[in-house]
Amino acid sequence: MLSSTADHLFWMARYIERAENSARMLDIHLQSSLLAGGRSESQRNQSAQAVLLISELVPAFEQSQKNQSKTNPKTQNEHISDAVLRFMVSDPNNSSSIYSALYSARENARAVRGAITTELWETINVTWLKLQARLENDAWMQDMPAFFDWVKHRAHLTRGVTAGTMPRDDAYRFVALGTALERADNVARLLDVKFFEGAAAELLDWDAKGEYYHWAAILRSVSGFEIYRKTYRDTITPARVAELLILRADMPRSLLAAMNALCNHLNKLANKRSAHTLRAAGLLQAQIQFANIDDILEHGLHAYLTQFLARINAIGKGISQDFLEV
Repeated sequence: MLSSTADHLFWMARYIERAENSARMLDIHLQSSLLAGGRSESQRNQSAQAVLLISELVPAFEQSQKNQSKTNPKTQNEHISDAVLRFMVSDPNNSSSIYSALYSARENARAVRGAITTELWETINVTWLKLQARLENDAWMQDMPAFFDWVKHRAHLTRGVTAGTMPRDDAYRFVALGTALERADNVARLLDVKFFEGAAAELLDWDAKGEYYHWAAILRSVSGFEIYRKTYRDTITPARVAELLILRADMPRSLLAAMNALCNHLNKLANKRSAHTLRAAGLLQAQIQFANIDDILEHGLHAYLTQFLARINAIGKGISQDFLEV
């Protein structure tokens, strides 16, 4: 397969997954803001800032706010939380917004229409067309939970069409590889949002009643609430949420499940240049597979996730060098 074709397929999948995971991360922020009892303005702003920090978008957001204040003075009175939501959803100048991710997914799919099925192309194209209607005149802000659910549903649909219509050849494997890599990165960031806000320091002395709804929101945002109940059959605790989303191979959106999928497809695509990347991915997979949640928490979950993100980013660069560059 041509490296350019592989590159488009790989990034098409990554952008679809990125849009979904952005919707999931923003849904956590939104649900936390709407919980019983509510949150103060400073808490909502802190949560919004955490989203930007974990996504490494603070400078881009600040620049966007400066530009908008010049062209539209009304935005100066907008709450930080609302401004962050708008920046992460509909800002075309933010390369990580849901708008930009779905646009890029569509453009990459259009570039390789001959390598994907008609059903897959039509699914991605319709998603892009319907997104524009939902974003027009900020209609999505009238019911933000419904909008985030729609983004997640379209990503589910895209993956379902991919699995149901594409042959299991190299094209399919590059799509699956992109999905697994992006999911590993984004689930780590999504989990880190909560711990970045300070919960990690309170793991041994936390308010079960006060924090229950916040952790339940995280589980629901990754479709993990029912899985948690079936697995632990007990009160939701931060340590068990972390264990589920990091170490459980039977949790579809866990880091271990993503690494298992990544290594599986990477091994099938192996070439003469990919030995180092395969070793790096295999080592990270093994270290997660045989890790213990108590050891991870003892050394600090935020530090663990930060290191994981650095390593998965290095693996992503290795994949680009080994398979996607001429």
